[in-house]
Amino acid sequence: MTARPTRLFFIRHAEVAIPYQRVFAGRLDIPLSEEGHRQAAALAPWLARLAPDALYASPMLRVRQTLQPWRDLGSPEPIFRPELREVDFGEWTGVAWDDVQPRFGQSPWDWLRLLEQNAIRNAEPFDSFRNRVAACLQQILDQHPGRRIAVLCHGGVIRMALAWLCQWPLAATAVLAVDYASVTTVTLHNPRVELELLNYQPWRPIP
Repeated sequence: MTARPTRLFFIRHAEVAIPYQRVFAGRLDIPLSEEGHRQAAALAPWLARLAPDALYASPMLRVRQTLQPWRDLGSPEPIFRPELREVDFGEWTGVAWDDVQPRFGQSPWDWLRLLEQNAIRNAEPFDSFRNRVAACLQQILDQHPGRRIAVLCHGGVIRMALAWLCQWPLAATAVLAVDYASVTTVTLHNPRVELELLNYQPWRPIP
């Protein structure tokens, strides 16, 4: 008998407050924008229909605010895990995208590669970032084999999760879009990994 696959639904938080858009927010505990609250409310019915067996989430404010409309509709009780917090960007924290190059002589487009190389001063060490995300995901997978699990977190964490699950370098995920209030689904067939859905925004009208 073929074992039932495990499905992970990675959900990025909704749009953040305007002063923090196109900013390396990282560990700043920032709120959603008005548009972000609208996105979260529009996403919630789709998540309610998804009805996962378990829900894990980052404890950061922007994730909690994204989660609230779903909780109001009867989500599973969230399990908040600090390992799912966004990466610490060190001296880039709070710096606008367009200011990184003039201030630090580094391209913001290279942020994933620079994290891998531990080349952003005072940022979270790459091995620490990878190990905490991987350990958390492994615990989730061990606890819920063959189940459907939602993980509501951050863009950097989702990229690290994909890199770990697919055995990619983190920098390889730079070509992938992981937008606000999007869903990315990975199905684990052990040992095969299937990337089923990438950057799906169910609340956005199809053109």
